[in-house]
Amino acid sequence: MLSRVYSSGVVGIDGYEITVECASWNRIPRFELVGLPDAAVKEAKNRVQSACENSGFRFPAFDIMINLAPADCKKEGTALDLAILCAILQSTGGLPSGYDFSDKFIIGELSLSGEIRAVKGVLPMTVAARDLGKKEIYVPRANAGEAAVVDGIRVYAVDNVRALADHIKGIAPLTPIEGGSERLDLSKRSTPVDFSEVRGQYKAKRALEIAAAGGHNVLMIGPPGAGKSMLAKRLPSILPDMTLSEAIETTKVHSVSGVLSKNLVTERPFRSPHHTVSPVGFVGGGANPRPGEISLAHNGVLFLDEFPEFPKSITEAMRQPIEDGRVTVTRAAAKVTYPSTFMLVAAMNPCKCGFFGSDKECTCTPKARKQYLDRISGPLLDRMDIQIELPAVSYNEISGKTGMGEPSEKIRERVNKARAFAKKRLESLGEDSSQLNANLTGALFRKCCAPNEQASLLLKEAFERLGLSARGYDRVLRVARTIADLAGSEEITDNHVAEAISYRTLDRKYWYNG
Repeated sequence: MLSRVYSSGVVGIDGYEITVECASWNRIPRFELVGLPDAAVKEAKNRVQSACENSGFRFPAFDIMINLAPADCKKEGTALDLAILCAILQSTGGLPSGYDFSDKFIIGELSLSGEIRAVKGVLPMTVAARDLGKKEIYVPRANAGEAAVVDGIRVYAVDNVRALADHIKGIAPLTPIEGGSERLDLSKRSTPVDFSEVRGQYKAKRALEIAAAGGHNVLMIGPPGAGKSMLAKRLPSILPDMTLSEAIETTKVHSVSGVLSKNLVTERPFRSPHHTVSPVGFVGGGANPRPGEISLAHNGVLFLDEFPEFPKSITEAMRQPIEDGRVTVTRAAAKVTYPSTFMLVAAMNPCKCGFFGSDKECTCTPKARKQYLDRISGPLLDRMDIQIELPAVSYNEISGKTGMGEPSEKIRERVNKARAFAKKRLESLGEDSSQLNANLTGALFRKCCAPNEQASLLLKEAFERLGLSARGYDRVLRVARTIADLAGSEEITDNHVAEAISYRTLDRKYWYNG
């Protein structure tokens, strides 16, 4: 007898349908599994047999052939275990032959006892099921909350094989999990840090406010203890709340990576990899490609502390994702694309000893300072929209005698207001209003970021004196556009351009010669 049960796999962060076909014959017992299964899928034969026996079923003594279609797509992981067992039981009479699986996805890993264990990638699988017109999806209970985020499909949490079999037979029907996007509150935040805790560094805080409003990359340069890491960790607290589409896309990345800690990622990610991270861990890849740090930071912040300590194989790999907002990992076995739209925040000392430009004596020679900065390529520095120097914190500031800083909530209000101002402008032009100033492209950039006459003259002088590249010129205008948005000005004036230029003062000659 032939039976078909439907399940799902994941390519990149998108789910796709897998048809589990089972043909059985009453002859010498055999169990074959075809359809490009990886090692974990092949081992399902042992898990399926043990789970079947321990769930009160007798494993059929049949010649069983399982095909996983499409047969030319490699199948990975353990999510197909439960669907394989259901197909076998229906084909051999253990489940009703007339039961229709065509509008359902069955997902779950089997334990030897018949319990259903959690798997990776349930959210993209559920989205795929909904988009393919499926009415129901059966998932492990540990993944049910994640699946229930998706509207338009009934989600059933399954604890064990017997519970699913009794549901299919109508003996003890399961109750769908309540969920849906209308039950979510994306405005709730549990960030334990706040900008009010940061003493001094008013210019740096202003720079981060501009960066948050326009989605700009930031490089902070200062001596040890100036507060670079402290400021970076508080940046997510002033970023706008995530939209539902952003939350779902971010959760997809975390789900397929196996690092999802709750049903939905509702707060913007903050990733801070150590400089010893491998290229695969940073960019993504592996034998079975998985997202790296730059994708786990999607819609959030990627913080690179001690920036020059990162090897060039890591830092140069960011250039294309910064521009395109995605990274494509190509391997012999697969080619997958992951989203990687993030704010890059980097921090570094001004020199190897860390004290150049501070009150403490710098022991580095101009040549040593040059070698230290040369660890970061010019093209990558060009992509840092804001380059800000942080002085050492004074005693009065650190002792609290100068008062508390602004709370994150107040700064976030201004950021939200600036983004709303920019969104209104894009809507009036009939463009995608979700674009940030840092990512405006082509003709739209020229429309939105045209300076007035006085600003153009100032920009020309800065271009010649600072030796800005074409990309540097572009970045100054984008930052000036954001500064104007924060001021509620549709026109980019010389004041806006002047402030933007003040955030690009990383002149190599100045740094080398002191």
